[in-house]
Amino acid sequence: MQTNRFPEFFQKAPVLRVRDPLAEFLGAAEQGFIEYRYEDAVKLCGHSCPTVAGAYLMVVKGLQAIYGEAIPQRGDIEAAMQGQRDEGTTGVTAAVVQLLTGAAPETGFGGIGPQSRFARRNLLQFGADINGTLSLRRKDTDQTVSVRLNGHLSPFAEEMRALMPKAVSGTATPEERRRFGELWQARVKAFLIDLADDPTFVEIEKI
Repeated sequence: MQTNRFPEFFQKAPVLRVRDPLAEFLGAAEQGFIEYRYEDAVKLCGHSCPTVAGAYLMVVKGLQAIYGEAIPQRGDIEAAMQGQRDEGTTGVTAAVVQLLTGAAPETGFGGIGPQSRFARRNLLQFGADINGTLSLRRKDTDQTVSVRLNGHLSPFAEEMRALMPKAVSGTATPEERRRFGELWQARVKAFLIDLADDPTFVEIEKI
């Protein structure tokens, strides 16, 4: 039985390579190196949508801004969300942030031993006073950026105006449901492929 038959464009989305000292310490990954792909975020959230794609892209671009050519150190990054944890899609975005950076709220890993080595707890905050959707900070250098995504630059196709109400209400025909899914993922593709390197799409500001 074949599983994970994702759209082909998932494989063309940016790839994030990080080093996680905890994974190395526990023997889970050689030298701690881990690669994350967009499909990992989809598996985490259980779906692919503009919010998941936007969150993935914001973290990838934000980490590039504070690490440059260096490998991001998962678990050594603080993250903050402008929204409250139960506000809109903040929780979905935060889940992707935690996946990629290791930064966790109060429920995160408390660390190993009396010095709490590799702790991830309280590295992810909500309700932050920032000029962006989220901020990322390197704990070792204090380099910090705020990141926002201008999703309006890639709106849904006009055809969605008629399809969306039918799909949401459950009155769409099988053909309309199929078309709805195609158009939905077309916008995700535009985020991850067509606009991924557009600096006006993912805006980064040093703090």
